[in-house]
Amino acid sequence: MSMNRQYQPPQSSNFHSRPSTEPSTIKPRQMSHLHSQLAQLQANLSDLESLLRVTAVQADYIKRLGGLQGSLFLAAGRVFERDALLERSPAKQDQEVGGADLSR
Repeated sequence: MSMNRQYQPPQSSNFHSRPSTEPSTIKPRQMSHLHSQLAQLQANLSDLESLLRVTAVQADYIKRLGGLQGSLFLAAGRVFERDALLERSPAKQDQEVGGADLSR
């Protein structure tokens, strides 16, 4: 067999024996499939857009929540520091703090 020969399909009339493989039906089927895929893509993009809007709102809430939590953490630290200083003896407080007002 020579390597220069190109493939020649059989010349019989039943080469396209299945109706679904005839060239006249392939393109409409492909277009129909493409249309359904495009519809699915549009639905997915719509869902994504909705989820992104919700995520943006939630990100703002999380930012605020982080600020509040940080404020509470700092306030709790001040309360515990003050309580620790008040538990010391009055003589030590006067020496270490220098008689400063601890009620702030």
